[in-house]
Amino acid sequence: MSGHSSQRIFYSLVARGQVVLAEYSAVTGNVNVIAVRILEKLPHEDTRVSYTQERHMFHVMVSDGITYMAVAEEAFGRRVPFAFLEDVRGRFVGMYGAAAKEAVAYEYNTEFGKVLADRATYFSDPSSDAINHLQGQLQEVKHIMIENIEKVLERGERLDLLVDKTEGLQQVSLAFRQQARRLKHTLWWKVCVMGGQGGLLGWVATGGLGRSSQAPIGPATRQSDIVGNLR
Repeated sequence: MSGHSSQRIFYSLVARGQVVLAEYSAVTGNVNVIAVRILEKLPHEDTRVSYTQERHMFHVMVSDGITYMAVAEEAFGRRVPFAFLEDVRGRFVGMYGAAAKEAVAYEYNTEFGKVLADRATYFSDPSSDAINHLQGQLQEVKHIMIENIEKVLERGERLDLLVDKTEGLQQVSLAFRQQARRLKHTLWWKVCVMGGQGGLLGWVATGGLGRSSQAPIGPATRQSDIVGNLR
């Protein structure tokens, strides 16, 4: 990337799959080429993810089949770029709705490219960020994967692997909770059984022996009765 702009969000696009519907760029260079390569690797389901390359970050949000992307300096963080993407998503859906599902490449570039430029300028302004922060309009970005873009572009399995690992962790967590519940249930029954045996032995030691003074029985019979009760 070259010809860097002072604008902190210096590139953005809206796409359906790999079909770019609108884009904005304040720089020259290959940023759009890298953006298209990222589109090729993205999953189809809704997701939020950031990719790093040197000092830049490609922030991506996939929502209802439409991809929204913003590129900014890494030092700019993730909160504002994702707030920008949320803002862009709302405006795009409001303007085009379901029609975007059938739109051809760059069909909205003339009209919505201006919106991308305007909103990128707005969200790149530190004062606008402060106002939004005070008004509570920007929510903290949580659970967003960050991956080095080199790994994604060089090894196609990388993004799938991240998704698979996430699903695997969820399955392990569920299995652990189920195992913990079974262990708790087993321990509870053991306590109940031990408590019942203790009560039985107490009865034998008190009531049982008390009755034996009134009706004596042989040692063999008494031992078999106790063993039978314990069983």
